[in-house]
Amino acid sequence: MIGKGKSISHTRASMSYGWNQEKDAEIVLKEFLHGDSPAEITKEFEMLQDQNYHCKKNTLSFVISPTIEDGKSLNKKELEAITRLFIKEMQLKERQAIAFVHQDKEHKHIHLYVNRIDFKGVAYNDSFIGKRSQLAAEKIAESMGLTTVKQVQFEKEFNLREIRSEIKRRHDLTMKQFQPKSFDDYVKTMQVNGVKVIPTINNQNKLQGFRFEFDGHNLKGSEVHRNMSLGNIGKQMSGMNEASILKGNKVSINLAGKLVDLTPNLALKITKFIIKKAIDKGIGY
Repeated sequence: MIGKGKSISHTRASMSYGWNQEKDAEIVLKEFLHGDSPAEITKEFEMLQDQNYHCKKNTLSFVISPTIEDGKSLNKKELEAITRLFIKEMQLKERQAIAFVHQDKEHKHIHLYVNRIDFKGVAYNDSFIGKRSQLAAEKIAESMGLTTVKQVQFEKEFNLREIRSEIKRRHDLTMKQFQPKSFDDYVKTMQVNGVKVIPTINNQNKLQGFRFEFDGHNLKGSEVHRNMSLGNIGKQMSGMNEASILKGNKVSINLAGKLVDLTPNLALKITKFIIKKAIDKGIGY
C-alpha cells in the first residue's frame, strides 16, 4: 500500500476531483461535516480556516493506494477502516475530514481531505508530510496483512533479476547458435530468440547503444549485464568473426533505409581489441 500527502490551497477544485461520479466515487468517511457537495464542504472547511489567516495551504490532501490485488478484495467497511487508521497514525483525529474511494479503474484508491486548521484555529505541522504519509500507509498495511511498498519493491527487484538473467541467457544462446557477423545480424537473431533489440542513435546518426525489450521490460545493455554494453557485444562478435564487423567503420543496421555509423570511441575499442587478439594469437604461435 502506498500513501501520499501534501498541503494544498485549491480545496474546492481538488475535492471536486475526489467527488467525481464518473470515477464511481463513493464516500467512505465523513467527519464533522454536513455538506453534500464540494462547494458546501469547502465552505465548512473555510469557517475554520478563516481563523488562521497566516496559513495559505490550509487543506491536507492524501491518496492511499492498496495494491491492485489487495484492492480487489477490500470492501467499503475495510476501506473506511484503512482511512480511520491512517488519520490516527497521522495524528489528525478531531478534524473535519472527508474521504472517497475511486474504483473506475482496476486500481482502487482513496482520496482523503482533512482540514489543516483544527477547531482551535491551529494549523497542522506538515513537515515531511509525504514521507510520514508513506510510513503511516506501511504501518497500516502490515497491521491489516496487506502488501507493503517494501514487499512490492522486493518482488519488482526479484522479477527484474530474473528478466536480466533471461535476456543474458538468450544473448549467450544467440552468440553460440547464430554467431552473428554484424550488429544487424545480432538484432535479427536476438529477435528470433524472443528479445527485441532497439538501437539508440544520436543526432549525428551514430549508434550509441542498445536497449533490450523482453516480457514488458525495456533495459539498457549495461543494465542487463556488464558484458552486454554495445562495445562488449562488438568485441564478442569480433572475437568470432575477426574484423568483418568493422568494414568501412560502418554498422550494418538498416534504419529507414539508412546505414548507421559507429561512434569513434566504439570503433576504436573494437579495433584495439582485434589488434590485441591478433598479437596474442601471433605470440601463441
